[in-house]
Amino acid sequence: MKKLLSIIAMSVFSFGLFAQDKDVVDIAISSEDHTTLVTAVKAAGLVETLKGEGPFTVFAPTNAAFDNLPEGTLENLLKDENQEQLQAVLTYHVVSGSLMAKDVLKAVKMNDGKAEVETVNGATLSVTVVDGKVQLTDAKGNTATVTATDLKGSNGVVHVIDAVVLP
Repeated sequence: MKKLLSIIAMSVFSFGLFAQDKDVVDIAISSEDHTTLVTAVKAAGLVETLKGEGPFTVFAPTNAAFDNLPEGTLENLLKDENQEQLQAVLTYHVVSGSLMAKDVLKAVKMNDGKAEVETVNGATLSVTVVDGKVQLTDAKGNTATVTATDLKGSNGVVHVIDAVVLP
């Protein structure tokens, strides 16, 4: 058992070091749960931007989150003629700066339980804590729960969310 814990600890430590050599795009690329997001980022022409200097905070929806969009939504967004709309949706998931989970929680606490973050596309997301979990609320009132935090990269941080937020 002690040996197993040592192996797990070494794996976590190694992943932490390796993750910081990756940028926010590489973090998504290395995740089997974010293949749809990677496809969308490529279709939107945002790879080079998100591999830039940053820092960026990316709220990364999982494949399941994209699967939960109304039927046909993703397919429509991925069409060449809808690239600007896809860019607007994806940049709504990105905030300038590197917001770690503790920073987000502090902002919510300091603002009577609700904070607003401005996204790269110029719109805002509301941030609250519900049952001990951070939730994002989009402009349409839809919510996404943060399921994993502080995946540090060389140009920012990624937080995993369980829904796609829409501007």
